[in-house]
Parts: sequence; C-alpha cells; structure tokens
Amino acid sequence: MFNLKSTLSALWLATLAWGAAPSEDDTVKSIALRTHSLAQPYLDSDMQSRWYDFGGDTIIRTDKYIRLTSDYPSQTGWLFSRVPLTATNWEIEVEFKIHGKNTLYGDGFAMWITKERGKVGPVFGSADRFEGLGIFFDTYKNNRPGVVFPYVMAMVGDGQKSYDKDTDGKNNEFAGCSARGIRHATVPTKFRLTYFQDKYLKLELQYKSEGEWTLCFETNQPPAIPQVAYLGFSAETGELSDNHDIISIEAKNLYHAKPTGGKSTPGSGKSKKAASSKEGGSWTWFFMKVIFFFLVVGGGYVGYTAWRANNKRHRF
Repeated sequence: MFNLKSTLSALWLATLAWGAAPSEDDTVKSIALRTHSLAQPYLDSDMQSRWYDFGGDTIIRTDKYIRLTSDYPSQTGWLFSRVPLTATNWEIEVEFKIHGKNTLYGDGFAMWITKERGKVGPVFGSADRFEGLGIFFDTYKNNRPGVVFPYVMAMVGDGQKSYDKDTDGKNNEFAGCSARGIRHATVPTKFRLTYFQDKYLKLELQYKSEGEWTLCFETNQPPAIPQVAYLGFSAETGELSDNHDIISIEAKNLYHAKPTGGKSTPGSGKSKKAASSKEGGSWTWFFMKVIFFFLVVGGGYVGYTAWRANNKRHRF
C-alpha cells in the first residue's frame, strides 16, 4: 500500500509540473526603426536627410559614404538623429570604415545615445560631460600601458563626469576590448549594439571575416539610458588624421513574443478577448490533465483491489 501511495504522489506532482511548465520559450522579434536607420543615397531630392542632421566637416557622397572626417588634420564632423530613440529595447548595427594613407593616424570616432545632440566638443568631436552612453573607437594611443590599440570602449556619462583624454578614458571605462585589425580591414567592418532595459547590453564587432561576429563586451547590468536620447556619431582628427566613414545604420526595436498564441506588437499587450481566450484555454488544458490524473488513479485503484481479492482467494 505504501508503494501505491508513493506512486500516486509522484503522479500528482508530475501532473502539476506538466501544467505549470511553459511549452516554448519567448523569442526576440524586431521591427525596423526607419527614423534611426540610414542607407544610400542618404539624402533626398532637397539634399537633406529626413531623419538625420549633420555638420562640421562631414561630407556625404550619396553613392558611397558619410565621411565624418577626411584624412586631414584638425577636422571634426558629426551626424545626429532628429528625433529621440524612444524604443525601450533596441539593436543598432552600423557599417563603418576607418582608413587613410598614413602610418601614424588618429584619433577615432564615437557612437552616441545621449540627451543632447549635435554639440561639438573634445570627445571624438562631440561635447564632454554628456548624459547617456558613448561607444568610442579609439585608434590613437595616448597613455594607456598594456592595452592594444585600436581600442573600443563604452562610457556612461551622468552630465558631470569628464572624459580623461590623456589616459584614453581608462578611469571612465564601463566596458571595452582591443580590436587590432579594425582599421584597414579586408572585410566590411561593422558593430552591433544590443540593449534590453535592465537586462543586458552587448557589443559585437565584425572585422576579422565577413559574417563572423566577435564579442567585445556583454553585461547583464546595463546602464540606464535617458528617456529622451538621440542617436549620433562623431569623429575628430588632431595632428594625426584618418578617414572615418559611416556606410549604413540599421536600427531595430526589439520585443519579446511567444512563437504561438497570436500576434504581439511592441509597446502594447494583446486584446482582452485574446487574453481571455488564452487564459480559458490554459485552465481547460489544466483541468483535462487533472481529470486524466484521476482516471489513472481510479484505474490503478480498481486494478489493485482486484489483485488483492484474487490473491486472497489463492491463499484460501
């Protein structure tokens, strides 16, 4: 009898677990953000971009690139979105190119997701003491022993913190990696920045071979991004110079959706009718499992009673 009770308990726990376990994991889906994407020819018939402003020494060649700085000394160029990036979760993939004719070169370029936009300054061509996130592609080593350059790093600005240019931002670094070979790469160079609010931030680079993404950094403790933040790019040259080109920008809004059970759109839940139908279906399925459990228990009990009665007849 003890074995029967143990078996029934195990069956009951299995039924509950079966009802509670999800059938499939959530998947990440995306919707293109046209307001923050950019591709050739970059400009409209009025020689303006609908979604981006540019300035400084930036040059746009509609069939090839947006050149933030040319290979000349003392240049500064920028490119910033006209509207803020309002998506809670997003992915930004950028094709770029760093190249020039000199064996000594600098200084690099940056991607920005910041509260302010289009302000020229000393941090890779943009303003210091920014509020938001900066990703720096630093090609010239000032004073950072033991670090291989070019170096890619993230800095989180609070509006008060200043970037320490003399040490290449050593004390400002949130995360980073060396990327030797990213300049004059033989394949299209790209980076992909993925952000899920309060979940993770990940930066991947493509420069070794086409289609091969190298993880630069990943953290499950991402920084807080200002609610109103603009996407931008800037570059600068000093005594040393380089071409810093933006080829394309592909921005996406990311959201979680189950592979079954109807459509889901970012920023809104399913309708009450769909939710009610799903809830009703879940309860129906659970009760079916409970009924099945009791049928199994009843069958087992009847079999056990018959076996015990038959065993008694054999004994007498």
